[in-house]
Amino acid sequence: MALALHAQKTKHSVAREIMTKASIELSCANKSFQGRKVLEDITMRLTQGEITTLVGPNGAGKSTLLKVMLGLIKLDSGILKKSSDLRVGYMPQKIMISPVLPLTTLRFLQLGEPSVKKCIESLKLLEIEHITEVPVIALSGGEMQRALLARAILGNPNFLFLDEPVQGVDANGQNNLYQAINCISRRLGCGVLMVSHDLHIVMSSTDHVICLNQHICCSGQPEKVSKDPAYINIFGDITAPYAHKHDHQHTLNGDIVKTNSHKLEGSSSD
Repeated sequence: MALALHAQKTKHSVAREIMTKASIELSCANKSFQGRKVLEDITMRLTQGEITTLVGPNGAGKSTLLKVMLGLIKLDSGILKKSSDLRVGYMPQKIMISPVLPLTTLRFLQLGEPSVKKCIESLKLLEIEHITEVPVIALSGGEMQRALLARAILGNPNFLFLDEPVQGVDANGQNNLYQAINCISRRLGCGVLMVSHDLHIVMSSTDHVICLNQHICCSGQPEKVSKDPAYINIFGDITAPYAHKHDHQHTLNGDIVKTNSHKLEGSSSD
């Protein structure tokens, strides 16, 4: 009897935890610009703790959908619901900074958060504290994207919105940055919605995929979406080189961290 009661309490505790997670919902959302339909009948839900990747061709409405979820663009019709405890961090697709502006990376972060301590902690979390005094215009593509991500997490968000976060980064750096996003999400316990063109690269770092082309063509786990006829019709039949497994941890640079419960492939099982 006591055991059954304990199990019931545990079940209710889990249910309460799920219910208290921050969430964002869209129902039957539509948006047009100058008579051209950009989003058509979009219904989706984002939950804190999950990484969702938005893929689709150029002009599919990905950035528009992300800005709708943020509340930056008003819908023509449909319903947007947000949890009352929602705290959002936003990483734009690009940012223009004048080359004549003497702005260090630290000062750039301080534009959103005056606290030097918090800014440095954010840079350390992305393992780029060494660029604190480096001018923003002197940063490499990868450093700039990490600085933008560091800026996005300053307010301790429970949701991150990332618009093409690996733009301007080379192929090796892209994979490392996706691993960093995954690590940040797990460490902060925040949900992520990010725009990407490369499902075959981001597969190992996402929980859920939505393929968009004005409407939702298909959605689900990355392996499922990559084999969906609607996805293949847009992107072609590309075999994804990565599998999505969380049986180990990564550093923010993408290196595997050994734990007692994980052994690197090829190591002895003795």
